[in-house]
Amino acid sequence: MLMRDARNGDMTDEVQIAAEHEGVDPERIMRLVASGRAVIPKNVNHDFGRIRAIGEGLKVKVNVNLGTSKDYVNLEEELEKVRISERYGADAVMDLSTGGDVKTIRKKILSESDLMVGTVPIYQAGIEKAREPGKAVVDMTEDDMFNAIEQHGKDGVDFITVHCGVNLHSVERLKRQRRTTGMVSRGGSFLLAWMLHNGEDNPLFSNYDHLLDIAREYEMTLSLGDGFRPGGIADSTDRPQLDELLTLGELVDRAREADVQAMVEGPGHIPLHQVAANVQLQKAACRGAPFYVLGPIVTDIFPGYDHITSAIGGAVAAMNGADFLCYVTPAEHLALPAVEDVKEGLIATRIAAHAADITRGIDIEKDHAMDRARYALDWRKQFELSSDPERADEYRKRRGPSNDDVCSMCGDFCALKMTREYLDGIEE
Repeated sequence: MLMRDARNGDMTDEVQIAAEHEGVDPERIMRLVASGRAVIPKNVNHDFGRIRAIGEGLKVKVNVNLGTSKDYVNLEEELEKVRISERYGADAVMDLSTGGDVKTIRKKILSESDLMVGTVPIYQAGIEKAREPGKAVVDMTEDDMFNAIEQHGKDGVDFITVHCGVNLHSVERLKRQRRTTGMVSRGGSFLLAWMLHNGEDNPLFSNYDHLLDIAREYEMTLSLGDGFRPGGIADSTDRPQLDELLTLGELVDRAREADVQAMVEGPGHIPLHQVAANVQLQKAACRGAPFYVLGPIVTDIFPGYDHITSAIGGAVAAMNGADFLCYVTPAEHLALPAVEDVKEGLIATRIAAHAADITRGIDIEKDHAMDRARYALDWRKQFELSSDPERADEYRKRRGPSNDDVCSMCGDFCALKMTREYLDGIEE
């Protein structure tokens, strides 16, 4: 057990690998894991190379969501999304498949990914029940839910989203709130409908100890889902969201007592001036547990550009202490993302993460190296330092300059060239 080993002072391979990636003393990572202020999602049944720590003061990590839908099932395309995620610097992928043979899809992603892999097991439980003749999601049994969770653990899933904070008490608060966007969490809505249909509390809440037992057996990190996250800025930081957050804080405490790693998921749509406060609320209510945020999306009126609205919110959230950013693609709210959408969303989110890393004093030397290469008009070095060299080279070639050592916008009037010649006495 990673958390138990860390508390006992036992150095593990996972801690050492994570520390090497961070460029820090392994003892620091071990202390963070022991306290629950960092997690290392690593299932005992999943072998992969890019083991990462997520948490306080570390590099901001980035997740890519992928997966099929009922209307579009293409396993090879999902595997290409995994490859794109690895190529362009993601730290994790989450398989959210709801179409086709979801078990086979999950196993294939796990076998081919060198990244941490997350899932939402309630999807499998719900769609399998709905595929039975005459049945619907609300006909799931408690055993269906926990069997799906256990199956994901056996398959090697490293972290699972579980909406344990959605309970009968919080549903009553939602009824009183009269939200503009209601509930936009798919997993949360499965459980809300199930509770109202069956008149019983959420089994993931009422039988949380059983969930902890399964997570501990397979060393799965719990990602405590935000079922009541706002789906529009009209509902940001409202009572249902905050009520659930307080419950998640209590569940974090119980997970730590059971030596189970846990992080907390955060809001989706939050106006920019509320982002910092939301991070601070989570860190206080959840005793410094790693914060995993979707976006946040800071304005609702730019469909087709939500990778940008999300990156803006993600940079502010991470600058204020969020630890794990879930990417958003240009297809958000509109369609299942294609491979190119995945790349665009990932790059935008990595920009947000790196911008926040700079505020933490992390990896800033990369930017300084780029600064030197630009001043030296060293285009080859600039491409080498770029996070997307092909894109940078493509733009340079698109309207190539007549003079190779400048760009086509300034040409012979290049400010850097003039500065080098007249200030530093370097003639081209």
